[in-house]
Amino acid sequence: MNMENELPKIDLPEDVLVDVLTDSVILNLYAHFPCRIKAEILVLCKKGDIDASINLVDYHVSDNSFLVVLPGSIFQVNQIRGDVEIYFAGFSSDFLRTINPVKSLLDITYSIKHNPVVPLKEEMVELIEDYFKLGKRTKERFELSNRELSRHLYYCLIYAISSLYSNRKMDTGNLSPAERISQDFGQLVLDNYTKEKNVAFYASKLGITAAYLSTIVKQTTGRTCMEIISNMVIMDAKAQLKSTNLPIYQIADSLNFNNVSFFGKYFKRYVGVSPQEYRNSKSDD
Repeated sequence: MNMENELPKIDLPEDVLVDVLTDSVILNLYAHFPCRIKAEILVLCKKGDIDASINLVDYHVSDNSFLVVLPGSIFQVNQIRGDVEIYFAGFSSDFLRTINPVKSLLDITYSIKHNPVVPLKEEMVELIEDYFKLGKRTKERFELSNRELSRHLYYCLIYAISSLYSNRKMDTGNLSPAERISQDFGQLVLDNYTKEKNVAFYASKLGITAAYLSTIVKQTTGRTCMEIISNMVIMDAKAQLKSTNLPIYQIADSLNFNNVSFFGKYFKRYVGVSPQEYRNSKSDD
């Protein structure tokens, strides 16, 4: 069976959903069969005793723990015991396509992928609960139909949780050789994307062929090597275009493009508009 084609795909019907669950009815919808989550889901479990699997790996979610389900993840609830109190914020795939990937999330993506459940101290539980409650009140008052408000909520939550994962040591003991290669590739990209955009460079650093690296990364992440590299480059370019007044030629130079023309063609290929048009636009789309 081709799992990618056969699995039901679950997305959100609106840009953002923020709520609190005090019973297991909704969670039971994900029980007993896996589904592929197209949205990004952030979960604070204040009370619960739940067995779940993410990407076919089993995890236990208990009191005072935090969980991130990244887009594209295969998710299943295996067992729920007792009462629950769960805060969650979900961001649809349509909404995620309209935001700039923030470096704080990209830096912790591999940590989330391999350690999605984080135990929390009581003071951190209270802090993150406040973020969710603020998001819930904002949604109720403003309907969050304004995507700018939705973006602010998303960025606030991402920055709030980034320290949870960035301070964790990666547990590589249970990784397969392919997953370890993919993880090492991701870290190399984070360290070198401003200078190196060629897959062969990263393959050489890992001591394998470019073809083998491409196969491994596609199998383990669902994305190509070039997609991962270009996402980092475009993220950086977008951030500089929107948050600085640097001339475009300096931005191109900071990302190691030989000239502005080549940078402009590269940017337009992935974003659909020129760097100057993107800078002049009012939205972050």
